[in-house]
Amino acid sequence: MSSNFILVPILIPIIYGIIMMLHPIKNIKLRNQLLEIIVIINSLLTFLLLIKQPEGTLYLFSLGEKLPLTLRIDGLATFFGALVSFMWPLATLYTFEYMRHEQRVNTFLAFYTITFGVTLGIAFSGNLITMYLFYETLTMVTLPLVMHTMTAKAKRATRMYLYYMIGGTAFAFIGIVVYVLFSTNIEFVYGGALDLVKIAGHKDVMLFVYILAFFGFGVKAAIFPFHSWLPAVSVAPTPVTALLHAVAVVKSGVFAIMRLTVYCFGFDYLFGTWAQNIVMLFSMITIAYASTLGVRESHLKRRLAYSTVSNLSYIVLGVSTMTPFGYLAGLLHMMVHAIMKISGFFCIGSVMHQTDKNYISEIDGLGYKMPRTFTALLISGLSLAGVPLFAGFIGKWKIADSLFINGSSLATAGVFVLLYSALMTAIYMLTIIIRGFFPDNSYDKESLSAFSDPSWLMILPLAVFSFLTIAIGVHAQPLIDILNNVAFGLK
Repeated sequence: MSSNFILVPILIPIIYGIIMMLHPIKNIKLRNQLLEIIVIINSLLTFLLLIKQPEGTLYLFSLGEKLPLTLRIDGLATFFGALVSFMWPLATLYTFEYMRHEQRVNTFLAFYTITFGVTLGIAFSGNLITMYLFYETLTMVTLPLVMHTMTAKAKRATRMYLYYMIGGTAFAFIGIVVYVLFSTNIEFVYGGALDLVKIAGHKDVMLFVYILAFFGFGVKAAIFPFHSWLPAVSVAPTPVTALLHAVAVVKSGVFAIMRLTVYCFGFDYLFGTWAQNIVMLFSMITIAYASTLGVRESHLKRRLAYSTVSNLSYIVLGVSTMTPFGYLAGLLHMMVHAIMKISGFFCIGSVMHQTDKNYISEIDGLGYKMPRTFTALLISGLSLAGVPLFAGFIGKWKIADSLFINGSSLATAGVFVLLYSALMTAIYMLTIIIRGFFPDNSYDKESLSAFSDPSWLMILPLAVFSFLTIAIGVHAQPLIDILNNVAFGLK
């Protein structure tokens, strides 16, 4: 297959999203059907591309002598592209029902679709410059989604989102400039491409550059202390928060950290350095801090937002071991977290959509009125808590295993942080589920009579994600074998 085909699944959603804004379809049913068809076709084209991987690099154009924009498919691109393309049709289907009574839905769906293409652009970027441009474009196209409701809270959240992303851009840009000057090749190469002759005697400077870029990209990954934007954007519609928290934005942040660490600087250069200790330490701080705040939070979506902050740093903690085993653990948890977290957000979104209830204290007894939704939430919650036979357990087990392999005292402390976080996660997830199924005697049963599960448009994605959460938890080895090739640079 020609490398030119790499551009196709990136452009289709972007072009169709622009067409939706310029020529909106008034017939809602027709608009939704066409959009779902386009998204499914684009996902199928992406999977075809990933199966028939072109070996070459697609050169787009150059911004300067050492700044070519290129697209290329490697193991990590395949992993992230497949994850995004699998999630998007189901997320779009859920969105139709959730946004049915909202205003400016056409514009919302247009930006939602454009985001699909931009995220694939990040996945298929061939070098740091290309990824950076798509990465910042992602911020711009998701701003209208965060601000969609146009309420005062939504506008404040949008400003916070923008401020944090601009700050992250500045840090990342400094790191990129220095890396371009002191690398043998800016294309992504497993193991890194630093020019060891040029940087000889300046290792501490380069490690500082790595830390700057790490925290720059880490803003989207909600690394402490740059995490506050993520709970704030929970004011956006649930399809947006699920998109931000499980698929596109935060996973792009983790993806960028993987590219920076594994394919620019390399494990050999970073292992055993003070920079590794900083990355590992801040990952652990983020996990413990966000897990604690999750227990304290009473708003349903914000509680899950803190859970996202915590779980993203699980992934980063695995990568911070600077070993292929930790990288494998990070990849695995990146996938299982996307599945169980989007399911959790969709469950909470279904509750809010059907009942207008936003706080944990308001959901007493809803488990009996919305059994399908709360069953899916139970599966997601048990998986997030790391209960065996659910996908979340596999991801956390592999991360803990990679920390033991690392063997340092800081890595050993990371295992205890994981155990603490698992306990906090069990508390903040099971509290919701227990109140739904086992309310106290004072709740008003009659007030719940009008509530029920949502339509199949919202239930089908929950069923698929719940099935995968259990299937991966029971039989994860085929997935681990595939990701093993990526983690060890075999693909």
